[in-house]
Parts: sequence; C-alpha cells; structure tokens
Amino acid sequence: MLFRSIATFLFVIVSGTAQAATILIWGDSLSAGYQLAQREAWPVLLQTRLEEKGFPHKVVNGSVSGETTAGGLTRLPAALEQHQPDIFVLELGANDGLRGLRPQLMGENLETMITAAQRAGASVLLIGMEMPPNYGPAYTRRFAQTFDEVAERTGSALLPMLLDGFADQPGHFLPDGIHPTAEAQHLILDNVWSKLEPMLR
Repeated sequence: MLFRSIATFLFVIVSGTAQAATILIWGDSLSAGYQLAQREAWPVLLQTRLEEKGFPHKVVNGSVSGETTAGGLTRLPAALEQHQPDIFVLELGANDGLRGLRPQLMGENLETMITAAQRAGASVLLIGMEMPPNYGPAYTRRFAQTFDEVAERTGSALLPMLLDGFADQPGHFLPDGIHPTAEAQHLILDNVWSKLEPMLR
C-alpha cells in the first residue's frame, strides 16, 4: 500500500494529474441493463463497489442490447482509441448463440477483439455464456467450449458463465426468461468480481 501511494505521488509530480484506470465493459443486453433503470445495471453497481473498496478505477459501459460479436468487433477500434482502457471486460456471444451462428466464427471475433485490446495495453476478462438445452447437446457443448479455447489462446482471464448460480431460477429473470432482474444484478456483479478483483491489484 505504501509503495502504491508513493508511486501515485510520483505520477502526480511528473504528469501534473493522476488519471484513474479505466475498465471498459463491452457487452450486450446482459450488461446494458435491459429494461432496468440505469442505476440498477451491474456495471453501475461495479463502479459503486470499486469506490467502496478504495479502487480508483472508472467504469465505462460500452454495452449495446442485441449486440453480436461481429457488431462488437466493428465498434471496438473507436472505443479503444477513445477510452484507452486498462482492463477490457468482454461479454459478447450470447446473441450469436441465440441466432444459431457458428461458434467458430464467434470465437474468431472474440479473439480478434481480445488481441486488439491487448495490443492497446489492456488486460482482458472474457465472460462466457451457455445456451439453453433446446439448442441441442452438440451445439451447446461447442458453444461453451469456444470461450475456454479463446481464453487459453489469448491468455485472458475467464469467467465461464455470467449467470452462474442462478441461470436455472426463473424468479431471477424478467418475463422474457432471458434477461436478469434488478435483484439478480447483484449476483452477476459477484460473479464478475470474483475474476475482476485480482486484476485490479
């Protein structure tokens, strides 16, 4: 802690101002707070937790409802240039799966985004998803494995399943059965925090 304080002090002396590290969240409706008040979405709750625990990081939520990995890839270069994130949280792929798109293509898009973020100087947390069983065992298995493979190839931290621990509990979802309720946002935050906190230190 003393070393961190000294380092921060020296940075202020050299640059004249200390800028908070940026966490860029790049996701779909599961991170955009679909049908929720903005303050209820887990990325906003993350900002509050960071402040409560004394981390100086700033959260930027670049998530868009309905986004696919292809769409995220198209938008990413401008966002990396604008925000220059220190940590890149990638939560995309669910809409690829719901549309039955090839997991191989999804994996290629994820890997390209991760590589771009790493080249821009960011550490990466990849967040996975699972498909409902009605998509068939072969597809659901291949879909989930894709996140593991991408994380291994890119050396990214991995949260295998964003909705781990409550995905099978209807009470935690809106009437559409897909999007988590406001109460469930705290559960999502806990899942993300378990992998994100070590990256903050």
